[in-house]
Amino acid sequence: MTILLTGLILFFGVHLVSATPIKPILIARFSEKSYKGFYALVSLVGLLLIIVGKVKAPDEIIWNGLPDLRVLALPTMWISFILLPAANMKGNVKRFTRHPMLWGIVAWSSIHFLINGDLASMLLFGSFFVYSLFAMASQTLRGATKQQNVMPLKFDLIVLAAGTTVFVVVLLLHGVLFGVPLV
Repeated sequence: MTILLTGLILFFGVHLVSATPIKPILIARFSEKSYKGFYALVSLVGLLLIIVGKVKAPDEIIWNGLPDLRVLALPTMWISFILLPAANMKGNVKRFTRHPMLWGIVAWSSIHFLINGDLASMLLFGSFFVYSLFAMASQTLRGATKQQNVMPLKFDLIVLAAGTTVFVVVLLLHGVLFGVPLV
């Protein structure tokens, strides 16, 4: 459990710093390129520790979860994987929400939280859920806006293809990557 907690602290710690007045101070001191490099490195290390920590965490059951919701897992995850790239690709999703990636993480974390009842899952998925809601509020307060211009449909199809491709890869490799085979 220590590996998982260390990963969560590193990952969310560096993300929380980026939403504070400390960020511009660090950029002024070390340069934007250095800040982004450090941010990416700490995020990656945190994410890897989260994955390894979750796989190795003891199976401490807190509640039974809601296994009947498993039927909703795949469609929810497909939507989640479409929303993730929509944040950084051309398309129309950003006309409907300021935060497509964060909504994707909310979908991913909530369905996993509801299905799994072990402590490690509650920590992992609960923390991503809470952080995503916090980040949406924070970004909105800092002036995040919806996209105004209408993009050609071809860009939405590219986003759909990208999200679907990653969804299928993760679906097929879920057992290898996360220790829980889905197919």
